[in-house]
Amino acid sequence: MKYRVLVVGKPRCAWSNDAVTSYMRRLRGQGGIEETHVKAETFRGDVTAVQQAESARILKALGPKDQLIVLDERGVRVDTQGFASILKEGQTRGRLVFVIGGAYGHHATLRERAWKVLRLSDLILNHEVARVLLHEQIYRGVCVLSGHPYSH
Repeated sequence: MKYRVLVVGKPRCAWSNDAVTSYMRRLRGQGGIEETHVKAETFRGDVTAVQQAESARILKALGPKDQLIVLDERGVRVDTQGFASILKEGQTRGRLVFVIGGAYGHHATLRERAWKVLRLSDLILNHEVARVLLHEQIYRGVCVLSGHPYSH
């Protein structure tokens, strides 16, 4: 299965780009992963307007069979085995699309459209760390499902 990650805004850190590229390379043999960036909305004093604009861009980037997994602080906490189970279940439902929001988070309409809403951590993570963590966990989850030793 090919996975997709949608990120609001452009990554700005070489170290996170290097790490993400490494995990993308490792996933090539298991269907692969692509990362797409949607434009961040300029903040003009209205958080809701930013959330709505960015969520609309994300929704526009989705295909009809895409299974949306929104990463959000309000999401369900899962461990690695639970994350791998979501990957396995998702294989039967269509392409899994993970979304990392902008600085002001996701609008409620995006969370309502999601197949799953997950949290990566109880800690607040900057977007570069969240990107690396997500790619690593997708790789780890694929390894769990295939019995690859990386998962230990």
